[in-house]
Amino acid sequence: MNKQDVLKVIDKNIKESAFLKSLKTAAADFNTGKGYSALSADQIENLKAQGNAADDWKHVMVTADTHISKIIGNYFSGKVCIGGHTGNAVDIAQGINMGSGVYNSVLKNVIIGDDVLIHSCNLIANYAVRTHAALMGCGEIVCTPGSSFGNGVEIPIAIETGGREVYPYAEMDVVQAGIIAGNRDDADFIQAATKKCKEYAQAAQSDVGVIESGAVVKNTPKVENVYIGEGAVIDSALKVKNVTVLSSTDEQTEIIDGSYVVNSIIQWGCEVASMAIVDESLCTEHTHVERHGKVTQSILGPNTGIAEGEVTASLCGPFVGFHHQSLLIAANWPEGKGNVGYGANVGSNHTSKAPDQEICPGEGTFFGLGVNIKYPSDFTKSPYSIIASAVDTLPQRVEMPFSLINKSAKHYDGISPAFNEIFPAWVLSDQIYMIKRNEGKYMARNKAKRAQFVFEVFRPDIIDMIIDALKRLEAADGKEIYTSKDIAGLGKNYITERSRQKAIETYRTYLMYYAVYGVYTKAYADGKVDINDTSDARFTHEMKVFKEYCPGMSVTDALTKYAEMEATIAEECEVSKAKDDKRGARVISDYPAAHKPASEDKFVQQMKEKAITAKKNVAELLKKIS
Repeated sequence: MNKQDVLKVIDKNIKESAFLKSLKTAAADFNTGKGYSALSADQIENLKAQGNAADDWKHVMVTADTHISKIIGNYFSGKVCIGGHTGNAVDIAQGINMGSGVYNSVLKNVIIGDDVLIHSCNLIANYAVRTHAALMGCGEIVCTPGSSFGNGVEIPIAIETGGREVYPYAEMDVVQAGIIAGNRDDADFIQAATKKCKEYAQAAQSDVGVIESGAVVKNTPKVENVYIGEGAVIDSALKVKNVTVLSSTDEQTEIIDGSYVVNSIIQWGCEVASMAIVDESLCTEHTHVERHGKVTQSILGPNTGIAEGEVTASLCGPFVGFHHQSLLIAANWPEGKGNVGYGANVGSNHTSKAPDQEICPGEGTFFGLGVNIKYPSDFTKSPYSIIASAVDTLPQRVEMPFSLINKSAKHYDGISPAFNEIFPAWVLSDQIYMIKRNEGKYMARNKAKRAQFVFEVFRPDIIDMIIDALKRLEAADGKEIYTSKDIAGLGKNYITERSRQKAIETYRTYLMYYAVYGVYTKAYADGKVDINDTSDARFTHEMKVFKEYCPGMSVTDALTKYAEMEATIAEECEVSKAKDDKRGARVISDYPAAHKPASEDKFVQQMKEKAITAKKNVAELLKKIS
């Protein structure tokens, strides 16, 4: 998606949004009262006899299917339209349902669909309640005129004092948000995008809220200016105010168990639970915030989970794991797929002048236990890198993919003791298990239906980062220790000659792997390979790498090499995992009895099976090609 695509998508949503259409339909239904008729004198008397009262009975309306016997102990004010009771049960919890009806509640300006259950609510005002919804044991469920349900609330991404503001709307995804936050040098685009987002928020303004079909709202003291989507559950929340809750029957959204959600948008399949806080934020599809997690002025990508820790003024892309007490502030991380370990302080955005500094983590960045990351920092050109436990990093830009940054093993003359040691390509050489496992893990765990992801790690944009880093490493020579003065992209770290040589070898190995895999996929798909074929952009890129980093290699050589490399990678995955077995057995006496060995690890077995399949397929391809 490019910048113009973003503008087109916002326009399309303004015209086609089911959420906006529902609000307009609710307002029209409320104004016309179509399908409802005035009470008869006998019906009014029966309602009074059942403990009901009204400001003016002529404003209370029913349908031909409304059972007066199911309306008991209520007070009606303004226009109240009560739907029919056809005998269909209303689901109030999994495996539990009850009959419909309106009991012991105060209603003001409410239109109620068929087969709705309302019980013991202190006040429901200015709402359209759709069929089979259930509202029970609540304090106030009210909509104030002109609410826009959390759309258009300013979120100051990455810079708390302003500069990368995003104004989210109901269907915004993390890609759109990332493009808007990350292109501040294009003033015309930012102005256009901001205008369209605010236009959407204006279109969302309504005097009537909507509780869609099958939604359940229970035991919550305050629900104010909230659009509640189909099948959504709000149960025992502390407060939900100025929020759009998108939901569907097969992607149920839940706000439950003491959660506090205000000025936000919560999309399909999300869960906010166990006393979590979401404030001025956008949770895109299938995110979860739980166990006292706190998300403030932030945007979370699909399948990202925040538990116990704090996220503020950040854009976290998909599949970010954040399951312990730690801190992430002012991060622009649209690629996601990373992890924030316990005690990590990724939040040094205050320079004693103003909290105006930011960090740009790279795809798959792993912040280890207790790290302390100083701002500003940019790791976008260092995807799938690890910052080891308890490491303090200085403000810096690092451009070495798949690196390990660790504390200095020794001090060298002329190098600041604040510098860490960097090991480019270390994740490839020593932790390939993590990379390969993540590819499969994210694919298996993905629940998002709207966002599209690229799960493949070795793809053209990352390969180009490897090539760039490799060339800078190869250009240096003749020293024991290097810093960024010698090799651009090392950041505030140093590298030893031994690590430089190992990184060069490892980068070259995985460039070869990318290239020969390209030959294999082409041969497998077409039965032949022309390395000069430029009809496909991906294959063209693969063959460019093939020609440069596999000199003199034929197509048959490449296929044979691919099978060999898959077997090597499978073996290295097992070796990487087996390190845990060895260490664990040395430390804990019964470790082997409680842990499966690496050879039985599910992912290790998958990699072995992949290697066996590759060997078999290559043998068949060689017969056809040769």
